Amino acid sequence: MKEEENGPAKRELYALLHISPEASDEEIRKAYRQWAQIYHPDKYQSSHMKDIATENFQRICEAYEILTDERKRQIYDIYGMEGLTSGLELGPKLNKAEELKEEFERLRRQKEVEELYSHVRPSGSIVAALSWPQFLRGGGIMRGMQMSSEVQSQISKRNAIAVGGNMSVNGLSGGGAATVVLRHQISPVASIEFMASAGLKSLIVVQTSRNLSPYSTASSGIAISLTDGSISLTNTWTRQFSETSNGNIQLVLGPESSIAVGWNKKDEKTSAAGELKFGTSSLGASAHYTHHFSSKSHGHIAGRFGSTALEFEVGGGRKISDFSTVRMLYSIGIQGIFWKFEFYRGGQKLIIPVLLYKELSAVVATGALMIPASLYFLLKKFVVKPYYLKREKQKALEKMEKSYVQIQETRAAAEKAQQLLENVAKRKRNKQLETGGLVITRAIYGSRKAFKKKKESREVDDDLVPQVVDVTVPLNFLVNDSGQLKLHEGVKKSGIMGFYDPCPGEPKQLHVEYTYGSENYEVTVNDYEELGIPQLKHRI
Repeated sequence: MKEEENGPAKRELYALLHISPEASDEEIRKAYRQWAQIYHPDKYQSSHMKDIATENFQRICEAYEILTDERKRQIYDIYGMEGLTSGLELGPKLNKAEELKEEFERLRRQKEVEELYSHVRPSGSIVAALSWPQFLRGGGIMRGMQMSSEVQSQISKRNAIAVGGNMSVNGLSGGGAATVVLRHQISPVASIEFMASAGLKSLIVVQTSRNLSPYSTASSGIAISLTDGSISLTNTWTRQFSETSNGNIQLVLGPESSIAVGWNKKDEKTSAAGELKFGTSSLGASAHYTHHFSSKSHGHIAGRFGSTALEFEVGGGRKISDFSTVRMLYSIGIQGIFWKFEFYRGGQKLIIPVLLYKELSAVVATGALMIPASLYFLLKKFVVKPYYLKREKQKALEKMEKSYVQIQETRAAAEKAQQLLENVAKRKRNKQLETGGLVITRAIYGSRKAFKKKKESREVDDDLVPQVVDVTVPLNFLVNDSGQLKLHEGVKKSGIMGFYDPCPGEPKQLHVEYTYGSENYEVTVNDYEELGIPQLKHRI
C-alpha cells in the first residue's frame, strides 16, 4: 500500500498503545493504564524481567506523553516523530494543520539554508581540445585548452561571494581573467549583484533582479569595459508558464546589440530549450532536447544555426555513480566533424572535443557516427551491464547487512516484550478455551512475497523464518474479555507490542489462524488494513 512509503502514516505510537488514530483522550488514558499494569517495573522481582519491563514502560510513557498533548499529537499525526524532533515546538499560534505544515516547511528550509551557509561550493571546468588531422601532420594532438574555476561562499544570510578565474590557450596565443562577484539579497523579492573582472577583458558589472509577481522576474544590468570604455545595458524578463516551463526575453544595447527570445522546459523525463537571437553583427537559433530513458541513462540532441554557426549534435550519457556522469556526443557542422567526451562530477566537469575531419565528408561522417555507436552497444552488453549488475548486487548485500543489525535489535526488543505478555496471554487463551471463545492458534507477520511463496505451508519453516515473525502471543494478549480482537486501520502493525519489522521497505501482511467455538478460521490482511475477528467469512 502507498502508506507504507509515508513515514508519518506509520503511526507506531497508536499501534504501541493499541488504539485507533481517532482515539479520544479518555481512550488513550485507559489504554495507558492497561499497559502500565503489564509493564510497570515494580511488578517484577528478577532483575532481568525488571530491565525488560523498564525498557517497554518507557516506550509506553513516551507514547502517552505525546498523544495526550493536543499540539504534539497534531504534529505527530502530520509529520511523525520527525516533526517532534525537528524543532517544531508548539507556539500559541500553531493551532491549525495548515499552520503546522507551514512552520514545519519553514524549519526545514531554514535547516537547508544553514547547511548551505556552512559550506564553500567549488566548481570548475577543463576543456581540452584535440585534433586528429593535426596529429597526423605531426603537429601534436593538442589544439587548445580552456580552464575555469570558481569558489562560492555564503558569508551571511543575505550576502554571498564568488571568486573565479579562467584561462585559455589556442596555439601560440592565450589569455585569462580573474573575477569577483558579490551578491546581496535586498529583500525576499529583490537582489543586487556586483562583478569586477580583470585580465583580457576587464569589466565592472552591476545587475539588479526583482520578482514582479509569483511568476515573473525582471533584471537589469550595466557593464562598463575598462579596456575601451564601452558601455552595455542588459534587460531580461522571465515568465513562468507552468511548473516545468518558462520563457525569457533579453535585450542588450551596446557595441554588440541584440535581442533574444528563449524557452525551456524541464521535468523528470525530459529537458528542452530553444532560443532565437537577432544581433547587429549576427543572427542565429539554437535548440536542444534531452530525454532520460531511466534514472541512469539519457539521450541528447542539439542544433545551432545562424550566420556564424551551423552544427548538429547527437549523443547520450550515463550516470556512473551518485555524483558522476559521462557523456559522448557526435557533432557535425561547418567547423568539421567532432567526437566530444564529457565527464561531470559534482560541480566539476572535463570536456574533450576531438576534431576528426575538417571537411564535411559523407564517409567520415557516417563512420564517425556508426563506429562509436556500435562499440557502445557492444560494451554495454558485454562489459558495462554485467559490471553494473554485479555492483547493484553488491550494494543490495551491503544494504541487507546494514539492515540486518537494525532488524536484530528490533527483534530482540519484540522478544523481550513477548516475554512480559506471555503469562497474561496464556491466561486469556485458557479462559477463551473454557468458554469456547476466540483463540489465536497461529499468527505470522512479515513479507508479502514470503506469504505468497509459502501459501500452502502450515508451518513456519526455515526459509520463511527470516522474513516473518511469530505474533501468536501478542495477538492472544490483545483478545478482549468479550472474545474479540480488533486491529485498527491505517496503523502499521510492526508498531504493536511484541511485533517488529522483519523486512524493512517491503510490503507486509498479517496471517491469522484462529478457532471460535468448534470452528476453524483463517484470514490474511495487509499491513495497514483493519482486522476484526471473529467473522463468519473467515471460516475454513
